[in-house]
Amino acid sequence: MKLKYILYIVLAVGLGTLVYYRITKNKELAKEGNSKGPMNATATVDGIVLTPQKFANTILVSGSIAANEQVQLRSQISGIITHIYFQEGSKVSQGQALVKIDDTELQAQLSELQVRVDLAAENEKRASQLLKKEGISKEEYDITLSTLRSLQAQEKIIQAQVAKTIIKAPFNGVIGLRNVSIGEYLSADIIIANLVNINPIKITFSVPEKYASSMKTNTKVSFTIAGNTKKFTATVYAVEPEIEAATRTLQLRAKASNEQGELVPGSFATIELPLSVLPDALLIPTEAVIPIQDGKKVFIAENGKAKEALIETSSRTDKNILVLSGLKAGDTVLTSGVMSLKAGTNVRVKLPTTDQK
Repeated sequence: MKLKYILYIVLAVGLGTLVYYRITKNKELAKEGNSKGPMNATATVDGIVLTPQKFANTILVSGSIAANEQVQLRSQISGIITHIYFQEGSKVSQGQALVKIDDTELQAQLSELQVRVDLAAENEKRASQLLKKEGISKEEYDITLSTLRSLQAQEKIIQAQVAKTIIKAPFNGVIGLRNVSIGEYLSADIIIANLVNINPIKITFSVPEKYASSMKTNTKVSFTIAGNTKKFTATVYAVEPEIEAATRTLQLRAKASNEQGELVPGSFATIELPLSVLPDALLIPTEAVIPIQDGKKVFIAENGKAKEALIETSSRTDKNILVLSGLKAGDTVLTSGVMSLKAGTNVRVKLPTTDQK
């Protein structure tokens, strides 16, 4: 019976010794692993050395393209269309005749008036001679002169109506699809066609209220349109004098050349509007920035180790972001593998070829 207890005691002591040994060994292995872990391993990462550079601070806003001039062609008088002088979709010049309305009746009225004017002019001439000889009174002469002037005024009215029977282009442009035909009775409420001047074109856009004080005429802007990678340029020529209360925005209008006709009125445009030019800006790649709860941070290399730097940023481009504070010229900013880095990690930085010495 004693032997049995002794055997149990020996087994318990042996098991305890084995557990103690294993625990001790695991601690040693853990210490050894920590001493050889990521903190002491060297990570190879990409980086750039910050150098000040010129940067145009800009904002992106949306706008719409409109024709320089646009009008719906109508007739000021009614009548039958006798001629149509334009081709749909063609270019026309200012003053070019587009449509002719029958003026037969007006020409007849004009001929009659011209005869009456000629007769009245002869009467006025004779009356003037008689007045000089005191053959008639001044009052009788004034009546003759008044009759002549009344007929001359009526003649000018008819001549103006005859002139209106020819509808002319008010400006250079492209004429659209016509809505009338020869022989049709044309009245003032019928639209003949649309006439549009698309060179130059106008771009209307709005900017937030906080940028209102920076908006000036003659400012150069660039813009793009959907389906075209080309960048176009325009010049601001007008600024609305007040901020729109409903949207808290300020409206501007710019003009752009459209020699090739690539810009179509009604199109949507994305405008890049310059706010200021910074001569010594610090720009870093967007992939180097790590969002955190209180803002943004980056890693920089200092004495062969990764170091966190809290930064404040502003405008961004397609690839870079402007740094306002937290970095200085000469800092080496890490641009790859930043999500797996920790402060104090040993790093070997690969700089771009242009930065290597």
